[in-house]
Amino acid sequence: MIRLGMFLPPLPDHRWELAAQAGICNAVCRINPVYDPFDLKSMSDAQRGFREAGFEIAALEGDQFDMSRIKLGLPGRDEDLEKYRVMLQNMGQLGIHILCYNFMAGVGWFRSRTDIPYRGGALTSRWSRDDVPEEPLKFSHEKLWDNYAYFLKAVLPAAEKAGVIMCLHPDDPPTPELKGYPRIFTSASAYRRMLGLANSPNAGVTFCAATFRAMGEDDMALIREWKEKIHFVHMRDNQPIPGGFMETFHDNGPTDLAARIKLLEELKMDVLLRPDHAPTMCGENNNEPGYAALGRIFAIGYFKGILKSMEA
Repeated sequence: MIRLGMFLPPLPDHRWELAAQAGICNAVCRINPVYDPFDLKSMSDAQRGFREAGFEIAALEGDQFDMSRIKLGLPGRDEDLEKYRVMLQNMGQLGIHILCYNFMAGVGWFRSRTDIPYRGGALTSRWSRDDVPEEPLKFSHEKLWDNYAYFLKAVLPAAEKAGVIMCLHPDDPPTPELKGYPRIFTSASAYRRMLGLANSPNAGVTFCAATFRAMGEDDMALIREWKEKIHFVHMRDNQPIPGGFMETFHDNGPTDLAARIKLLEELKMDVLLRPDHAPTMCGENNNEPGYAALGRIFAIGYFKGILKSMEA
């Protein structure tokens, strides 16, 4: 079963209204800093606010607090890991069973340009290695793998106890180095290593299909390979450009997104699916590239049309 959701801010604004008008009832959010993920009452308040507006928090996504000490292996990470375990416990008590997380150290998801003119005057984003020269590594890839293994060992038992599935998002963009920081989740083989390290039913995959395609991977084959591990899907499309990619509207990229959605249905996968980045459209500011509302609302309609055609 495919459940459509949308990434929404923790407090109501026009994006909540648009999502409700588009028929969305599953919210994906990062609740901090408005709400405290380590305080059960605060998290419950966040949940209540969404429910009163007709939404259910289906997943938490992104770093819910500063993860730098955990990812970089710095003093104080054990204190932060204890907070992480408390957050997982709170999620379990509130019935929030999906956590989308990443292990991008130093720099999160990144685009080298966010103001590229696109269809009808919309603004879109691109990543190109040509825009961002490589820098010497601050530490090794294996050190980051060690930090990740330490993290998994510390938090996975708490996730299992809480009934929370931790779904790993790939490094975006999937480049081996970004601004001097190593990136490790840049290939399907890295995910296979992760799943071997975790060896847990609560270790899952956030399947950001466009990121896997940007790696040069066969995303259709990976869906089949990981069908038992994929619980959360990000859907967007990229147009290849020299050194990287440019993000497109969901309906006019080079990829057959309908075929991806059809495969999820054919495999009878139970997944939460949300539209990922979309261009900024007329009347919107570009303060949050990729996360303005209208392009993602357009994508919801596009996905609904695909799902309805499959029913027919």
